Amino acid sequence: MHYDRITGRRLPGWLFAALGVPLLLATALLVDHALTGAPPPAPVVAGPTTPAPASPTPAESVPPAAPAPADLPVVTYDPAPRGFPADPATADTGPLPEGARPNRKIAAYDAPGGRPLAFLAPTISDVRLTMPIVERRAGWTAVLLPSANRTIAWLPAGGWTTVVLRDQIVVERRTHRLTWRRDGRAVHTWPVSLGMSGQLTPLGRTFVLGRTPPPEDVYGGVDIFALGAIPDDPDAVPSGLRGAHIGLHTWYNDDTLGENVTNGCIRLTRSAQRQLLAELAPGTSFVVVDRLP
Repeated sequence: MHYDRITGRRLPGWLFAALGVPLLLATALLVDHALTGAPPPAPVVAGPTTPAPASPTPAESVPPAAPAPADLPVVTYDPAPRGFPADPATADTGPLPEGARPNRKIAAYDAPGGRPLAFLAPTISDVRLTMPIVERRAGWTAVLLPSANRTIAWLPAGGWTTVVLRDQIVVERRTHRLTWRRDGRAVHTWPVSLGMSGQLTPLGRTFVLGRTPPPEDVYGGVDIFALGAIPDDPDAVPSGLRGAHIGLHTWYNDDTLGENVTNGCIRLTRSAQRQLLAELAPGTSFVVVDRLP
């Protein structure tokens, strides 16, 4: 029989064996790629399948999209291909009220009129992909890239639909606080547990990718949200968690809320997680900061 090094409680042997590492190193498992059904879909904006770009000014023209080679990689649950630009406003806590939802396989570029580096498919692990829109420029649209941290991709017009996103999650690392906002206003705030030293919860903007059933009883029988973010240092997490995404989930007890004890995930109460599962749609923006101003 083994003991929880945080609470001092005796743990069942199956739990220790399933985690495969000391509990202190696995008090919050990252989410694997078994994504399933999503919350109620976000409303789709009526009209054309892509946002109508503003008419270019005399000094601005729409850069053409270079043809995408057929052998480009497709962004999946695995880490996204390199070469995409950094999110220039990754710590911005302003709302992102629109998302881009691919209707077919579309090319993602490193800049307006730049190089195509990968394809984005309509689904990742059978979950409909919706990415928050962060910028529009010269007829192109920038979105947060899935399976990457603090990274954006540029999309030309065509092949995707604009979706309304009403919600936002803001996490403050120093105060261990998660705030749910709707239409720019705070709805509820809860305490959370975050990543331990060496496996800190990644800073920056990301989004809700999808949800998955809890793989073990330690998750309290409540579904898990998988985020678009991955560990900043994949080699720092236990070997059984490599290739996993950062998750938002509950735990079998609330004893360590407000502490840094997870492998990078965000852990909150079961009642809070159930409420968010009922309310948040895929594509909901999610930002982690050290502290709000």
